[in-house]
Amino acid sequence: MSPTTTLLESLPETQGEILRYLKAQGSTTLAGLADRLNLTREAVRQHLATLQQEGWIQRVGRLKSLSQGRPAAVFALTPAGDHLFPKFYDSLSLEFMDTLADNFGEEAVRTLLAALTDKQVARWETKLRGLPLSERIKALTGIYFEQDPYTHVEQDEKGYLLVERNCPYLNLALQRPQLCSVTLATLSRLLGVRVRREAKFQEGDRRCAFRVLADQPLAPDYRFSLETESAFHSD
Repeated sequence: MSPTTTLLESLPETQGEILRYLKAQGSTTLAGLADRLNLTREAVRQHLATLQQEGWIQRVGRLKSLSQGRPAAVFALTPAGDHLFPKFYDSLSLEFMDTLADNFGEEAVRTLLAALTDKQVARWETKLRGLPLSERIKALTGIYFEQDPYTHVEQDEKGYLLVERNCPYLNLALQRPQLCSVTLATLSRLLGVRVRREAKFQEGDRRCAFRVLADQPLAPDYRFSLETESAFHSD
């Protein structure tokens, strides 16, 4: 168990619940937390003050009230608060990728990422075989962790959006965003259609959102491409 996980689990129960709720929802108000935790607003206010003092949450704006009252403050995790959650990355990974590029060129990194994509696809394709697109998308909420509570599917007028809030490779991906191409290529191959990111941790969105473009099938021989290349570009 990582030190940050131990710290999260050592917090008072209510403070841990607040942090987990913010992680899952992205942001909320004091009233929303009070309703969720079945506590008085004053009790929640005290916990929020403590968490703010620790630097784990912050105010990110105000929500306009339907009444004539003062707009409600909206709270979210800070980067430090986000790091209280498990991050299963190896500090050697960054050095490994850089050493590979320095000694063998960027094409070697691309070859490695393509091979990682192949492994991910092989792990999932038998589980998804025969399922309709909607069921495959739902199953892929577990692409990082089984029954991942921080990944979910949204559906709107544009179709399906796979949203994840707890990237297990966040620190590495922030510094080497080409790593995210593995997830994009894996999702695209498993779903058989083009997928692109509409929200990114790298751009301060506090989540990654993968748009499933159901009307844009992949070529049968597609294997891998970097996110910066045409296969994943916005139209």
